[in-house]
Order: sequence, then structure tokens, then C-alpha cells
Amino acid sequence: MEQGPCHFARGVHTMKVPMSLFADNRRRLINRLREKPEVAEVAGSFVLLQGGVDVPFNDTDVNWPFRQESFFQWCFGVEEPDCYGALDLDSGAAILFFPRLPDEYATWMGRLFSLEELRQRYSVDEAYYVDEILDVFSRKEAYRFLTLHGVNSDSGLTSKEATFTGIDKFKVNNEILYPEICECRVIKSESEVEVMRYVVKISSEAHKAVMKMVRPGVAEFQAEAEFMRYVYSEGGCRHVSYTCICGSGCNGAILHYGHAGAPNNKIIRDGDMCLFDMGGNYCGYAADITCSFPANGKFTEDQKIVYNAVLEARDAVIAAAKPGVLWTEMHLLASRTMLGALLRAGLLQGDVKDMIAAGLHAVFQPHGLGHLLGLDVHDVGGYLPGHPERSTEPGLRSLRTARPLLPGMVLTIEPGCYFIDWLLEKAKKDARQSQFIVWKEITRFFGFGGVRIEDDVLITENGNENLTKVPRTVEEIEAWMAQGCNKLPLPEAVQANHH
Repeated sequence: MEQGPCHFARGVHTMKVPMSLFADNRRRLINRLREKPEVAEVAGSFVLLQGGVDVPFNDTDVNWPFRQESFFQWCFGVEEPDCYGALDLDSGAAILFFPRLPDEYATWMGRLFSLEELRQRYSVDEAYYVDEILDVFSRKEAYRFLTLHGVNSDSGLTSKEATFTGIDKFKVNNEILYPEICECRVIKSESEVEVMRYVVKISSEAHKAVMKMVRPGVAEFQAEAEFMRYVYSEGGCRHVSYTCICGSGCNGAILHYGHAGAPNNKIIRDGDMCLFDMGGNYCGYAADITCSFPANGKFTEDQKIVYNAVLEARDAVIAAAKPGVLWTEMHLLASRTMLGALLRAGLLQGDVKDMIAAGLHAVFQPHGLGHLLGLDVHDVGGYLPGHPERSTEPGLRSLRTARPLLPGMVLTIEPGCYFIDWLLEKAKKDARQSQFIVWKEITRFFGFGGVRIEDDVLITENGNENLTKVPRTVEEIEAWMAQGCNKLPLPEAVQANHH
């Protein structure tokens, strides 16, 4: 690993992320907090954040690969675990606290860096050891800490609130910080956008590499392995942003396929549609891209029907997404467009408006159109106080935000169309929904799986910029896959298993 004093990098061929990115994030947060009277009127206030900790694997002396706590990463860009960070709201100074490690650490884990080296590496004003935290704040005559306390509207999990022995000697406010730092994270700075542009580019190239190597007889996990190899080897992404979803055939209708109970272990068959949802992670920032394509490199007519319906929905949203537009309206636009395409293909009948009113769109696309993206793949800020609340309507209730779009937001646009057995069976028993489905046509899609097209999109002053660069039309996909090894014979071991 290349380790510079003022940047993050993973080798000479990867992007150098300047520590000034995090300094700018801190400035934005401090300025936002200073605008609040309840902060400006109280001297001696500090933002206090606690970083992530090493998580042991079972009860052994082995740990899971470390991932920094996201708010801490946003503020400081620190790679080490077990740290604290503070912002002096009076002076604007940034302070880091590092664990004091024993000398023998150097034997097992590497050279111990001095506090001055760490201070320079992360471009902060002061650096101390964690065991000095009470003395440092006492000397600074700290009066109040603003700590992080809030519930993630997607996971329902509560953020990690900083604490240390002796914090009870100070005033603590855990209500002010969370909505303000979340709002800062919603709007990306130019430097953050550059990192996201990089990780999305690397992830796009990795998806293209996977498309070239996939063919009947390959296992889903081999596609996952190729993606992970590419983003790490070529892009320096040690982590992916979520468990890779590599669904083929009927598995494409499982929205979060790839989990421990279904670990991307099916053999891809001739005639399967592949739905691969994967994203790299660089310097904490996430990509989230889905590509859908035929395993053998050539679309059937039925695969074209479903794929083009989803692509048309994607294109409609890309054309309409701009500042001021409600995300809920984008979801409904995608739903109307996709249902209209299925109607023209003879799979549905009736009026699209009536279909929406009956909730039919949620049968074929039970998830929301997309979500905010940043340091978390489902990024914070979706349902903060003062913004539109979650809808209770079919389809809309699955949206991870209902906000109007703003310049600087990065969101996924990911319409999908799935043939999920139990949802279709349920719709068949629902008179309001069943009347719109041409059952003699739709039955041939049972077991089809699904199609999702997911792009990572930056909202700009006048519209949007699609950061994702992969083949998207039927013609582009077929031409790209024709260059790959899908025409090659199966490996002998795979052939043997299929005889």
C-alpha cells in the first residue's frame, strides 16, 4: 500500500484521495452547526465522534476485515480502529485520539507511528492518545459535547454514540448533531464526487469484465470472484460495498440473493438471464451497479420484452431527474413506463393509471426506484425531520427517500421487473390486480427470474450525470459479450459435471 502523509491510495495505479476532502467535510459541518443559535450561543462546544472497532471472528484472535464507522470516515478518513475524533466549534480545530499500543505490537502488526506522524498523515490540528482524552478536554475547558444519536431509516439501527470514562463531567447533547451531519452527507462536495466517479468507473469496468467471462456452465460465484478480483486488483478496492448479488435464472427474482443461505452457488445455464448487482468500495465510498444480460450473450424475444421495458423506465427517469423533482414522482414515472411497455407487449391489459391505483406496479417491482448513495450503499438522509415522510402506498412505501432532488445528491436509479411466484399467485387472487394480467401470456415467464438496471447518478444544477459506464442496450450488450469468452468451450471439469 502506498501511504502518503496527506492522501489515501492503494497503489500507484489508483486514485489519490487528498486528506483535504475530509478537512472540507469538517468545515462544512462546523459552518452548518455554527448557524444554529443553540450552538453559537454556547462556548466550549465540541463535536465528539467515536470510530469503529475491530470485530472478532467468533471467539478467536482473528478479526473481520476492518471497516471504519461511516460518520467517522466522513469527518476524518482514518484507517485505524479504536479512535476518537473531535471538532472544536469555537476554533474549528480538528483533534484525533489514537489507541496507545504496546511495544510488542510492532512485532505482530507493524511499526508504531508517532502522534506527530499520525497528525500529519490525516492533516488534523492535534493528535493525542485515547487514554489522554479526559485530560485534554479538561485542559481545553470543554463545556459541552455534541454526540451522534439517530436511527437509520433503512436498517432501524441506532448510530454509534461516542462515550468515554469521565464524559459525565461535561454536558452532552445528542440531538443536535445527527440531522446536521446527515444533511451534510446528502450533498456531496466536488472532491467526494471525484472519488465516487472513480469507484463507479472501476465498478463499471469490473461488470464489463464479468460480462465477458460469463457463459453457460460457469458458477454464479465465479462471476462474483471475477468482480471482486477486478475491483481490488485494478482499482484498489479492498472491500465491496455489500454482498454481491449474482442471480441467474429464477434466482434473478430474489432481490437480495447471495446471502449465506443462497451464496451465489448455482451453475449458470444456457437460456438463463443473469442479474448481477455488485459495487466496489474505495476510501469508504460506495458504488452500486446492476447489469442484466443473457448468459449465452444473445437475448431471446421474451428476454428482450422484459429488458427493454426496464430500460425504457430507466431512460425515462434519466431524462426527467433534476433539481426540484420529487423522488416519489420518479418512482411512479418508472412504474408507468414499465407497465406501459408490458401492456404493449401483450402481457397486461387495461389502463395503466388503473393498474397503478390497484398497486400492480408493486407486484412486478416490489422495491423502490433507488436510494441515496455515498459512504453507505443505502446512504443516510432519506427520511430526516423536515423532509417528506415515507408513503404508505404500494411501491412508494419501499422507497428509501421521498425527498425532492437537490444538486450534489448521488442516487441509484434502478427500476426492475421480476416474476416472483408468490406475488403473482397473490395477484391472481386479487380481483383488482388480476384483471390487468393476461395470464395465458404471463405464465411462460414463471421461473424467468428478473431484470434490474441500476445506474449511479449525480444530480447537477441543470439535470443529472450518469456516472455508470456499461453496455445498456440489447445491441450494446450482445456486441460486448461477443468479444468475450462466452463462445469458448466449457472447462473440462465443468463438462464432466454436466454429463
